[in-house]
Amino acid sequence: MSLSPLTLPATGGTLERYENFASAYVQPRHVDVWLPTGYADGHDRYPVLYAHDGQNLFHADISYTGVPWGVDETLTRLVAAGQARPAIVVGMWNTNGRAREYMPQRAFEAASPDAQASFVQFGGGPPLSDAYLRFLTAELKPFIDKAYRTLPDQPNTLIMGSSMGGLISAYAMCEYPAVYGGAACISTHWVAAEGAVVDYLAHALPTAGRHRFYFDYGTLGTDAPYAPFQHRVDDLLRAASYTPGQDWVTRSFPGADHTEADWRARLEIPLTFLLGR
Repeated sequence: MSLSPLTLPATGGTLERYENFASAYVQPRHVDVWLPTGYADGHDRYPVLYAHDGQNLFHADISYTGVPWGVDETLTRLVAAGQARPAIVVGMWNTNGRAREYMPQRAFEAASPDAQASFVQFGGGPPLSDAYLRFLTAELKPFIDKAYRTLPDQPNTLIMGSSMGGLISAYAMCEYPAVYGGAACISTHWVAAEGAVVDYLAHALPTAGRHRFYFDYGTLGTDAPYAPFQHRVDDLLRAASYTPGQDWVTRSFPGADHTEADWRARLEIPLTFLLGR
């Protein structure tokens, strides 16, 4: 890993890339760090949003489908409109072990043999998510907090992802509740391992009042079967005394599919929930 990042083009701020960020827990990957407008000229400290599938966040030429989420564009617009606080965004690129790193490990271990087998066939092996979260929490976050002017406390440490990235974001909140204060779980892939993560959440949700969850789902394509699982999760949050609209939001988007273009179109909603003034 180079300690001197590459500087890349971005909207409304500065984008820096650490190539092949080394880890004792997982294979190296690129890490992108977007700094908001005004960062270089001031002394303020900023909340940090950690986002999975980092290659999909900023640039069309490396995004899966040629359509990036446009996190830099959307957050710059929201900040200018007074709808969100400026924040540092850290994008962790995925690897060829994406599904294994993003599948909640404790949920998998408690699942039935058939559910485990279905995931192993899908992901190419058992989960590696506990190691991935150790990378994020014990290696990457301390590096970011040392290298940049962050607000390192729990309310200002946020995490976001889509599909399997939604699962690992929720898992991070449950496994490290003293570290992460908010999670945006977009088109969460509840069907992995036959819904084992829903069963895990029944006993693993962190204490209400100090954590915020955003969930959403579309109705087409891969998103089509998500609604019943999400309704079960909503019931669990309600039973755990999460307050709708305050520390938990679930949104349905009829006609939305499981694509970067759909997530880009509604990105301002989870960003406003996590970073809204």
